[in-house]
Amino acid sequence: MQSNDFQISASSFPFKAYLSLKPIITYWQQFQDDCKSSFTLCAQEINRQLQEIPEIQEPITDLNVLGPQHTCLIDLLMTAIFPPATHESEASGAVGPVYDASFYYTQPFKQIILNDSNHLKRPLNIDEHRMLFNRVRMLYLMILEKFYQVQVPHEEFLIYTVPDYQLGLYRHYNVVLNTQFLDITLTQSLPPLSEDDIQTMLDNIRDMDIWMELLPPHHFEVSGFYIMNLLDVTDQEVLSSLKNDLLERDVMLAPDRFEQLQEKIRILFRRPHLQLGVAAFHKNKSAFVNFGNKINHSFLLQSEITSSSYAGFKAIYDELVQEGVPLVIKNVEVTDELPEGVREEMLSMGIKNIVLALLRYGDEPIGILELGSPNPGDLDNFSISKVEQFLPLFSVAVNRNSEEIEARVQSVIREKFTAIHPVLEWRFREAAMNLLDRINASPNASSPEMEPIIFKDVYPLYAVADVRSSSTERNTAILGDLVEHLQLAERVLKQAVEVHSLPILDELRFSVSKHLRQLKKGVLVQDGITIFETLRTQVEPMFQFLEVTHPALVPHIQDYRDAMDPTLGILYKRRKAFEESLTLINETISEYVEQEELTAQEMFPHYFERFVTDGVEFNIYVGQSLVENQPFDLMFLRNLRLWQLMVICEVARRTQALKPQLKVPLETTQLILIHSQPLAIRFRQDERKFDVDGAYNIRYEIVKKRIDKALVRDTEERLTQPGKIAIVYSQARDANEYLEYIEYLQNKDILTEHVEQLEVEDLQGVSGLKALRVQIKC
Repeated sequence: MQSNDFQISASSFPFKAYLSLKPIITYWQQFQDDCKSSFTLCAQEINRQLQEIPEIQEPITDLNVLGPQHTCLIDLLMTAIFPPATHESEASGAVGPVYDASFYYTQPFKQIILNDSNHLKRPLNIDEHRMLFNRVRMLYLMILEKFYQVQVPHEEFLIYTVPDYQLGLYRHYNVVLNTQFLDITLTQSLPPLSEDDIQTMLDNIRDMDIWMELLPPHHFEVSGFYIMNLLDVTDQEVLSSLKNDLLERDVMLAPDRFEQLQEKIRILFRRPHLQLGVAAFHKNKSAFVNFGNKINHSFLLQSEITSSSYAGFKAIYDELVQEGVPLVIKNVEVTDELPEGVREEMLSMGIKNIVLALLRYGDEPIGILELGSPNPGDLDNFSISKVEQFLPLFSVAVNRNSEEIEARVQSVIREKFTAIHPVLEWRFREAAMNLLDRINASPNASSPEMEPIIFKDVYPLYAVADVRSSSTERNTAILGDLVEHLQLAERVLKQAVEVHSLPILDELRFSVSKHLRQLKKGVLVQDGITIFETLRTQVEPMFQFLEVTHPALVPHIQDYRDAMDPTLGILYKRRKAFEESLTLINETISEYVEQEELTAQEMFPHYFERFVTDGVEFNIYVGQSLVENQPFDLMFLRNLRLWQLMVICEVARRTQALKPQLKVPLETTQLILIHSQPLAIRFRQDERKFDVDGAYNIRYEIVKKRIDKALVRDTEERLTQPGKIAIVYSQARDANEYLEYIEYLQNKDILTEHVEQLEVEDLQGVSGLKALRVQIKC
């Protein structure tokens, strides 16, 4: 909170106030004559001592009154608040209303918040002005409750950040105040307050000038003391702060930001010398990578790829991927669990204790989180529970930054500016004009950045027509072409062996036959590359030799060459049929959707984007903030939802009608995802595209990426099925809306009568989804 949030002088306390033990004395006096109370003897002893020390019952303006000579009596009085059993375990202290000093406290309270003279230290996150404001507000809220019967929920989640000098780190404490032993009395007549006055005060809770004007502090007197309890919430605060940091887009790119993450991890583990490292893995390159070549956050992986330590670290990574269990080395010096070169490199850096945990995004391994300490045993298997609390946050951050790096690489290839969607052109023009205005206003200043372009409260519509089992069909085509290619080569080599007794010919025939046997067990991409390399570098040069030396083999060799694709130089029949079938489906869908999109734009302008892979998916965002000078109504959203459903029905019918033209009988599945809550989209300057904005909206993107592979709950059945539309939702009202649309399309003889209402198997990080599924009449 900034000091200008309230208008109260930090130099003086506005109330007449003094420390008094009268409230606690009165508390004990109620037990003095009660023979049934277990506190009777203690209360009688307190009363006896009070008769000998009458000054204790008077207002205390000098804390020296509570000197060592009265320690026994003060101890007796305070047992009602501070049970002896809590003196070493709880952080509590008694503080006077006007003094910033504690006259009675537990040892943890003393260590955390009191200086040598027992005055309260100022927390690092709160200035003196705010400290005074909190005390004044507390008393004013008590006045409202006591004298005006206005119940105000003044419980505030107040956090003190204080240094722990023993560890050299910060700790965070939730401050809970007990005002039971504070008393407020009138010194003058009670100021009258109307209901409007009270409401004005509550509406201006951070402006104490208004409160002091309506309730002058000199009308009241404060006596007694309050109890301050400190609850250690360091873990919760650090984890919350880590979450906020790791959701930001550049946190893994900037060295200073990464240092802040490391400091918070040190606080979480209470280890001031802990080192944090992150090594990201580039799956396409099969190597660990730096983030944008700016900084390698791995403190272990500093060597070259060709070094033995790098190979050892890669071996650890492979083991982590296979086992999925974090690696904990309590003492690096004596362990034999580390590969060659890795242990020596750790010791050379002073690392004697290590925890390595695999980072995953979805099911995909993307890197390693490293925690290291110079002290053996600082981290052990019990530390894993803490690591698991923030491990997913680092996974998200690493994945996001990796995607950003890839996007930056691609942006070099693309033109400097991509085409802007016509619906949004007005906003980009406005931002550009504002930028030019700032440049013109300060021509000698450094070039200002473009203002953020964010569209709030827009509704997303997502649909996809996906080619079922496209990966399987593609692999089948590759396998079929490889088998036929090898069979043709084997036929020529068998003929050659019969007419020529060269051992190398028989060895080549054996190699080709061996590859054929291996293909019966399945094929991987690497197998295919190896086979093609063998054919190109060994078999086909041999064919050139045989054409010259044995003319009788020329027809067989020519049959081999005639079967090859003239451009690619390989057998490409089945793959070509698959690619042509897939392309025909994608083009048919894209052309139809693009045509219908022009009609939809006339209904109401909206942002539209289309992605083509093994099928076509398209996103729509619609809302008031996207358009200029045009009112938006939810009726337009309903209209676009119905339009989208009709379009996806027609897509299914058209792809079904394509089957006679397809060389490979591919089928499509159709899915619509309903997201009923509006969200915000931001134009990402680095990626030149729009993305959802804010942590809350990330769930929508997660569902989009994972829902097409979802299963029906408690079955092995895929949610998406050929010839059907799956409509995924989470709110019952969305289902009711789409049931109306389905009934309308049933009436138009587009959908069948039966509607399945299904529950979706939980996805990673997403649960509670349901779906409607209905057959399309083709």
